[in-house]
Amino acid sequence: MIKNPAPVRTSRVPTWLRVLLPVTLILVWFGLFGAGGASFGQISAVSTNDQSQQLPASAEATKVQELQAHFTSDDVIPALVVYEREGGLTDADLARIDHDIASFGKLGGVLPGGSSPAILSDDGEAAEVVMVLDTGVKIAGTVELLRGVLDDNAVDGLTTAITGPAGLTADLTGAFAGIDSLLLLVALSAVFLILVIVYRSPLLPVIVLFSSLSALCAAILVVVQLAKADILLLSGQTQGILFILVIGAATDYSLLYIARFREALAVQPTKWTATWAALKGSWEPIVASGGTVIAALLLLLLFSDLNSNKALGPVASIGIIFALLASLTLLPALLFWAGKVAFWPIRPKAVPENDNPIGEDKKGLWPWLARSILTRPRILWISSVLLLVVMSLGVFQLKADGVAASEFVLGESQARDGQAVLADHFPAGSGSPTVIIAPEDELDAVSGIVLGTDGVDSLTVLSEDSPSGSLAVTDDGVQPLGPPGTPVPDVTVVDGNILLSATLLDAGDSIAAEDVVVNLRAELADISTESAPVLVGGTTAIALDSNTTAIHDRNLLIPLILGAITLILMILLRSIVAPLILIASVVLSFGAALGVSAWVFNGIFDLPGADPSVPLFGFVFLVALGVDYNIFLMTRVREESRKHGTRHGILRGLAVTGGVITSAGLVLAATFAALGVLPILFLLQIAFIVAFGVLLDTFLVRTVLVPALSYDIGRAIWWPSALSRGVHRAVPTKPDREDTLTPVGAP
Repeated sequence: MIKNPAPVRTSRVPTWLRVLLPVTLILVWFGLFGAGGASFGQISAVSTNDQSQQLPASAEATKVQELQAHFTSDDVIPALVVYEREGGLTDADLARIDHDIASFGKLGGVLPGGSSPAILSDDGEAAEVVMVLDTGVKIAGTVELLRGVLDDNAVDGLTTAITGPAGLTADLTGAFAGIDSLLLLVALSAVFLILVIVYRSPLLPVIVLFSSLSALCAAILVVVQLAKADILLLSGQTQGILFILVIGAATDYSLLYIARFREALAVQPTKWTATWAALKGSWEPIVASGGTVIAALLLLLLFSDLNSNKALGPVASIGIIFALLASLTLLPALLFWAGKVAFWPIRPKAVPENDNPIGEDKKGLWPWLARSILTRPRILWISSVLLLVVMSLGVFQLKADGVAASEFVLGESQARDGQAVLADHFPAGSGSPTVIIAPEDELDAVSGIVLGTDGVDSLTVLSEDSPSGSLAVTDDGVQPLGPPGTPVPDVTVVDGNILLSATLLDAGDSIAAEDVVVNLRAELADISTESAPVLVGGTTAIALDSNTTAIHDRNLLIPLILGAITLILMILLRSIVAPLILIASVVLSFGAALGVSAWVFNGIFDLPGADPSVPLFGFVFLVALGVDYNIFLMTRVREESRKHGTRHGILRGLAVTGGVITSAGLVLAATFAALGVLPILFLLQIAFIVAFGVLLDTFLVRTVLVPALSYDIGRAIWWPSALSRGVHRAVPTKPDREDTLTPVGAP
C-alpha cells in the first residue's frame, strides 16, 4: 500500500492559471536577476571602509571629528611616505625625495600644498613626507597613484612605502577587491559541487543556484539604491557577509522545499498538486527559519550603537527576505516546470504507507543512528554535552578586545611595512596624531597634562598665522619658529576652542596607543566641564571608541537575540520546553565553536587577536542560522509525533530529515568558509567560527544531542500543548510505554 496524502483539489484552478502563475513568477525573477546583476558593478562604488563612519554620534571621537571640521575647511586624511636606506640616505636619495614631492603635488586627490618637506630621522637612515589627501576623491585611487610615482622613480637600495591612515585604508580596500568575483565564484563552486554529490542530478543544482543567485541580485539591487540615497551604510565587510548569507540561506531553504517536493511528486497525481503539497509542508519552517535570522538582524539595527553593526541589520535582512521569497516562489515555479525531470536520473519513488524508516531492514546512517538513540538515548546526550563543554573551555583563551588597524589585512601590506619603518626611526605615531579640542583658556593646563603623560612624544597647536600651520608646545609654553625674539603667531580659536595635536610614541593604530588615549581622557577629565569639555579624538581614539562600543553591543545584543529566537520557536512549536532545549543546545554549540576557534587562532594561525564584533557576529549567524536545522528537524518531528507518538516521531523525524538537513549544513558551512579567501582578519575569523560551528551543529547537536535528549524526555517536550497530554490525530501502531495517546475527539 502506498503512502498517499490527500491530493490538493485542483478543479477550481483553471489550466491557464496553472500555466500563467509560474511563468509570471519566473519572468519577474528573471527581470530582478538582470537588474540586480547590473548593480553588481555599482556596489563597490557605494561602499566605504572608513572606520570613522562606523561610530555613533555620541562617541567622543565622533564629537571631535565634528568640531575638527570647523577648524579645517577640507575633509582630509593624512598619508605618510617613508624612505629608508640602511647605512644612511645619500644626496641622490634626498634629491629623489624632492623630485617625488614635486610629482605628488601634481596628482589629483592631493590637496594643493598638501605635501610637507622631507623630515629626516635622527639616525639619517630614513625620511618621511606627510601628505594631506582629499577624501572627496577615492582614497585607494589616490594612494595607488602615489605608489605608482614611487615605483617609477625606484632607486636600488632605497626602500619606500606609503602608510598612515590613507595607506591603511587603501590596503584594506585592495583586500576587498576580490569580493565581487573571487568570493562569489568560490562560494558558488562549493555549493554546486555539494549539490551534485548529494542529488547526483545535473539539472537540480543549476535550478537551486539560479534561485539563490536571483535572490542575491534582487537584494543587491535594493541595497545599492538605498546606499545611493544615504539611507543605509554599506562597507566591504557587510558586502561580503551579504553575499555569503544570501547564497547560503537561500540554498538551505531550497533544500528543505526540494525534499518535500520530491516526497510529494511520488504520491501526488500532478505536478500542480505536488507543488502545493510541498509548499504546505515547507513554508512554515522556512518562514520561521528566516524569521529567526531577520529578528536577530533587526535587533542589531534597533539596539546597536556601532554603525557597522547597525548597518548590517537592514542590509542582511533584505538579503534574507529575498532568500525567503525566492525559495517560496521562484524555486517552486522552476520545479513545477521541470517536474520529475529535475531529479533525473534518479526519479522520486513512492513510499509504502506502512514503511518504517527506522526498521531493522533499513540501511544507511540515519536509520542506524535513530536505532542507536532508541537503545541508549541518555548516554548519547550526556556524552555530547560533556564533549561540547570541554570544547567551550577554549573561550577563556579568546582575545577579542581589538587589534591594530595594520593587522586587519592578512598577508602583504605596504602600509604595515611602512608603519614598521616609522617605528624604527621616528615616533611611531607620526602622521596619525591624537587630536584634542579644548577651551582656549585651558591651553597651559591641557598641554601640561598631555606632555606629562607617558607615551606622548610631542604636542602642537593649530595656528593659521604660522607658516607651518601649527606651533610647537613644550613645557615652556608655545614656541615660535625662527630666531629668538620672533613674535609668537596667534593660536587659531573657533567658538572659544583650540585644536591640539599630540604625536604618540606608539603607532596610532596600536593597542598601546589606545591605552595612552585612555590615560589622556582620564587625566583631562579633571579640567573638563559640561559647558567647556576637553575632548580627545583622532585615529587612535576612533579605534578605541569602536572597540568600546562593539563590546557594549555584544553584551547587550546577545541576550536580546536569544530571547527573540526563543519566542519565535515557542510560537512555531506551540511549546515551551522544546524551544528551551533547542536554544540551550545551540548556545552550547556556539560556546564550543568559539572555544575551538580560540585554540586554532592562537595555536595554529597565530593571529594577533580579534575585533570585539567577531563573537557577536559569530553568535548572530551561528544561533540564528544554526537553529534553522533544529527548526527543520523539530517541525518534522512534531508532524510525525501527531501521527506516531512523540518518541517514535522523534526517531522517524531524524531518519527522514537527516539527509536533507546535513546537506543544508554542508552548504552553509561551505559558503561561510568561502569568506576565508579574502585576506581580511575579521572575515577569516567569522568564516572559521561559523563554518566549524555549523558543522558541529549539523553532525553532533542536531543529529545526536537534540534527538537523544528529546527522546529521553518524551512527550513532555511539547508542554503545554495538547501533544504533551497525549492528544494527536491517530493512534500509533506500536506506541511506546509513554506514548499511549488519545485520538482527537475521544473522551
